[in-house]
Amino acid sequence: MHRFFIPPDWIEGEKVVIEGQKAHQIRNVLRLRPGDHILVLDDSGWEREVEIVEIGHAKVIGRVVKRGLSHSEPRTKVSLYQGVLKGRRFEFVLQKGTELGIVEFIPMICERCIIADMEDVSKKAERWRRIISEAAEQSGRGKLPKLQPAMLFQQACERAMRSEGLSIMLWEGERRKSLRSLLGDRAAEEMRELRKLMGLQSFPSPHGPRPFSVNLFIGPEGGFTLGEAELARNYGIIPITLGPRILRAETASIVATAAILYELGDLEFVRRRK
Repeated sequence: MHRFFIPPDWIEGEKVVIEGQKAHQIRNVLRLRPGDHILVLDDSGWEREVEIVEIGHAKVIGRVVKRGLSHSEPRTKVSLYQGVLKGRRFEFVLQKGTELGIVEFIPMICERCIIADMEDVSKKAERWRRIISEAAEQSGRGKLPKLQPAMLFQQACERAMRSEGLSIMLWEGERRKSLRSLLGDRAAEEMRELRKLMGLQSFPSPHGPRPFSVNLFIGPEGGFTLGEAELARNYGIIPITLGPRILRAETASIVATAAILYELGDLEFVRRRK
């Protein structure tokens, strides 16, 4: 069933009115007809199954036949702080990161970014949002990942420090601390704290990992400089390695995100519906 993210004000009770590009897609690209069913989402976490009632030249009118919560969002909240990449590589990261389950993208201007200025990045924001929306619809997401305004690297570090969760950065200069060992240490620390709070000497292993939030920093082509890595450490961001092989920036983003979600149990299918 085709999925569409639409503004909340397009939904009035049981009536749904779809306009603009979405209506064009339904009418001319997908060639749907009255009686066909689609899923609409208003970025609230709810999804509605809608029966198409009327297809006009400028709008599509539908009727809600079923409503329920989406269960496709990851428990692990990964915010990707990505150094802006040249060409369409950044768009690749947005698309594949959305498919994987990233909840937030923060474009960063780093020392090695090949880009004119912040204004050049802001001009691309609308296209980037469209890529995120299309990828979210295709992959069955229940909510749209947020695209934050581009910011300088130090501003990004300050933002991550103020947020909750674990902040990590992939850096070629790190040789010892791996992503897996870091997440394992963190999980063990949380379990010790939980046992302490409950006054228990031992605690049974949970059936699955707890929800977790991660701020993931990935550099541009050429990676982060030594100065940036040292600055990040001052803000509590932990440099890690993905191993001996050097990955392209866009590859590193996807590999690291997938590894985090796998390690924390978010690539497992959890049956919630009867």
